[in-house]
Amino acid sequence: MSFRHENEEGRDLRKPFLHTGSWYRMSSRQSSLMTSSQMIRDGSVSVLACVLIVSLGPVQFGFTGGYSSPTQSEISRDLKLTVSEFSVFGSLSNVGAMVGAIASGQIAEYIGRKGSLMIAAIPNIIGWLAISFAKDSSFLYMGRLLEGFGVGIISYTVPVYIAEIAPQNMRGSLGSVNQLSVTIGIMLSYLLGLFVHWRALAILGTFPCLILIPGLFFIPESPRWLAKMGMTDDFEASLQVLRGFETDITQEVNEIKRSVASSNRRATIRFSDLIQRRYWFPLTIGIGLLVLQQSTGTNGVLFYSSTIFQSAGISNSNVATFGLGAIQAIATAVSTWLVDRTGRRILLIVSSSGMTVSLAIVASSFFIKGFVEESSTMYAVMGILSVIGVVGMIIGFSLGMGPIPWIIMSEILPVNIKGLAGSIATLANWFICWIVTLTAPLLLSWNDGGTFTLYMLMSAITVVFTGLLVPETKGKTLEEIQFSFR
Repeated sequence: MSFRHENEEGRDLRKPFLHTGSWYRMSSRQSSLMTSSQMIRDGSVSVLACVLIVSLGPVQFGFTGGYSSPTQSEISRDLKLTVSEFSVFGSLSNVGAMVGAIASGQIAEYIGRKGSLMIAAIPNIIGWLAISFAKDSSFLYMGRLLEGFGVGIISYTVPVYIAEIAPQNMRGSLGSVNQLSVTIGIMLSYLLGLFVHWRALAILGTFPCLILIPGLFFIPESPRWLAKMGMTDDFEASLQVLRGFETDITQEVNEIKRSVASSNRRATIRFSDLIQRRYWFPLTIGIGLLVLQQSTGTNGVLFYSSTIFQSAGISNSNVATFGLGAIQAIATAVSTWLVDRTGRRILLIVSSSGMTVSLAIVASSFFIKGFVEESSTMYAVMGILSVIGVVGMIIGFSLGMGPIPWIIMSEILPVNIKGLAGSIATLANWFICWIVTLTAPLLLSWNDGGTFTLYMLMSAITVVFTGLLVPETKGKTLEEIQFSFR
């Protein structure tokens, strides 16, 4: 039985929410007549253009995460919010993201990767407008929840889309663009927050999604999703434009067809099915890395960074926080260059080891500060040392633990459980993020050194987890990676 015939039964059940039309299929057949096709004849340029367009989603993700830091005093003053009310505002994005994470996998499976990004963009825009025009906390909270919902969908869909369209030799670098875009969004929110009123900053927050929506109409849907849905002509046309019109895609087409055929697309995957080794092992790795990514306390450290800077004698903590965001973006850019050269596994080990050492420095400096006079030279030295430790921790995180867990999650999950398993992994990530954000101020008020010691231990566990369980996926096709778990 042919691939086309096997998938015919389910063809009408699920359709792309955003159909690109036939522009790229026309270009592949009439490339000599259409000047626009010359711009995308090189497969790498075509894939890069697609990645740059969808990376507007993670920019939105980062902008949402960074928005509350530079705006806290202005929003609290203008809307007369207490510290606890503003803390609720900051945490609601995580709550919304958990709801979005639950829905993300199924939305992406039923209406496609592009359609789910459209679904995510709309509540983000509405949320930013609600915040911008808020007269009290109710609109502020509603807007933050809507933003979080959109971000939860984006955090799953973008890495999956990038992994499914990228050539195997570029998948790591292109996948790292996801986290790089998040750090750029954070940095932009810090930078613009120094000069722009919080209402105007919220209006600026709509721009990434306002550009993303029309951009989605000009990129192809994921060929692997199209293949899974039985849309064979669209699948082959999408893959052809992504690889270049002069490239022979026969081998890759056949590999994807065999993978889809063996995954038994029509079977309904239940939670009980996930106990099979071919499912639970990659799911354990995916969830484990995404949980450990947050458990190492990066969000808690960033939350406390302004106080650490102040204790080191830096007067303008907002400028210092922007500098930390810039360092994070630069380190993530370096990771983008390294990941397909050194491999995912070694970068994760180096990253988590560097974080362990850096957090040990921060914890030690706080413990020592508790035993010396505030006016002493040693106290000032320990303040500077804590800043060095925080910067080292952020660099370590950005080199590996920031981008790579999302890359590996999108690579190792089998195609027939990707929707369900991806939702579980993304939900776990956002739940731990919420827990860390919620508990960080309580832990820090309890004991500074103890808090950073806890984060250090989680980083050390990450080193062991990666060394024992995480496979190397560099240079392999998605089909080869997923077949290895059978």
